[in-house]
Amino acid sequence: MPMADAWLVVGARVIASATVAETRIDRMRGLIGSHEGEFAFVLPKCRWVHSVGMRYPIDVGYLDADSRLVRVQRLEPMRMSLPVPAARTVIEARAGSFARWGLQLGDVVDVRRT
Repeated sequence: MPMADAWLVVGARVIASATVAETRIDRMRGLIGSHEGEFAFVLPKCRWVHSVGMRYPIDVGYLDADSRLVRVQRLEPMRMSLPVPAARTVIEARAGSFARWGLQLGDVVDVRRT
């Protein structure tokens, strides 16, 4: 997995470091093969994800065109989510991360590139 190249920011608070998927291979790989850690993976122009090949459950957050968190779900390994029509970006992280970060539906999540 590429090194973190962004920060997730809610209001004035940095909630996590993040890696933004830049290539088709990055997008397909996602968090597969990663070690559990406190970071996020951002998939721009995305409406659904899968956890095929994952070794641990993940939190999945769907951002609309205004970067507002419109849906959150926990995805167990070897599962596929349904598409979220309003989503424009998906954020993945180790299950439980969103709760630790205080991320809630309706939050505007800014992905700030470093």
